[in-house]
Amino acid sequence: MLARYARLELIEVRENQSVDGRIPERAFVCLLASGGREFDSMEFSRFLEERRQSGRDLCFVIGGPRGLDLESCDMRLSLGKMTLPHQLARVVLLEQIYRANKILAREPYHY
Repeated sequence: MLARYARLELIEVRENQSVDGRIPERAFVCLLASGGREFDSMEFSRFLEERRQSGRDLCFVIGGPRGLDLESCDMRLSLGKMTLPHQLARVVLLEQIYRANKILAREPYHY
């Protein structure tokens, strides 16, 4: 359903592999982290639109069970104060990206 609004590529990296080599060059890197910035749905939709207007790819990075610390990320994003397993965080993030795109398209889902 999201493909209608955005090009999406999911890349899974094993814990013993480096994430750095898998991040697209020139991408705006957003690391999911508990202490990161929080958005409501409207704010997140505006954030996605700003990223789209910038012309840079947007790369979300979700750590594994032990977390992940990237030295070179553009922003840290929090899905909330509760800790989520990384597989569930991926589903929640994808749903929020879908919701944000529906908001930007002014289509019913959020309203």
